[in-house]
Amino acid sequence: MTKLFHVSDVHFGAEDPAAIAWFSECVAHDRPDAVIMTGDLTMRATTKEFEAGGAWLKSLGVPVTVEVGNHDLPYYWDPIRRFFAPYSRYAAVEKMIERPLEIAGVTVVPLKTTARAQWRWNWSKGRVSTGSLRRALALIEQAPKGNLIFVAGHHPLIEGGTKGTAKTRRGDIALAALAGAGAHAVLSGHVHDPFDVPVERSNWTIRLIGAGTLSHRTRATPPSFNEIRIADGRFETLVRTLSPEPTKPISETTEAR
Repeated sequence: MTKLFHVSDVHFGAEDPAAIAWFSECVAHDRPDAVIMTGDLTMRATTKEFEAGGAWLKSLGVPVTVEVGNHDLPYYWDPIRRFFAPYSRYAAVEKMIERPLEIAGVTVVPLKTTARAQWRWNWSKGRVSTGSLRRALALIEQAPKGNLIFVAGHHPLIEGGTKGTAKTRRGDIALAALAGAGAHAVLSGHVHDPFDVPVERSNWTIRLIGAGTLSHRTRATPPSFNEIRIADGRFETLVRTLSPEPTKPISETTEAR
């Protein structure tokens, strides 16, 4: 069985030390095949926060892939970096910890859903650019035939029924295109509560899987992460929480087609 840990919204600078330690212990005990981190590693995108977050990811001792979240871009009080080098600190951490994931039967495809600026007041919400979608579709096309395709980005492409919202622009367009290309699931964070919702697009069932948070900024769910179990071309999602009821399934199994 292949096992992936899907974690998001750790928010170094507002992290929960007990939750961070618990996740590290889970990794050390279970030895997942990879950790997929879907953004908001930091709270304010400072060098200190990225250094702490990067060191923590590196210390896990398993393959890690990390995507960028809206909190990983410099804030408005650093406008020069925000507009001219918004991803430089994130890219340094990515270079430090990122290695090509070699997971039998699984391809993980990145999808950037952040933007340095938008034509609306709330820049924390999601946006899928034409270029980001094009790059993701090209990677799906290159994936070995028969692989499960997991797309990883920060913002849910459409709302998953949680209190928090992503309001991702061009999200439904992206979802339809990804489904049409044969993606099996889109992994995300941002809303700080877990979910696993199957949706129909382009005559294809694609699952939207959201992870919770390991920060103090919890909402309806205690600190949590997702465990994705894969066997015989099928996968299921379990939520693992730092609570008296630590694990529960939130999905039915889905088979590669």
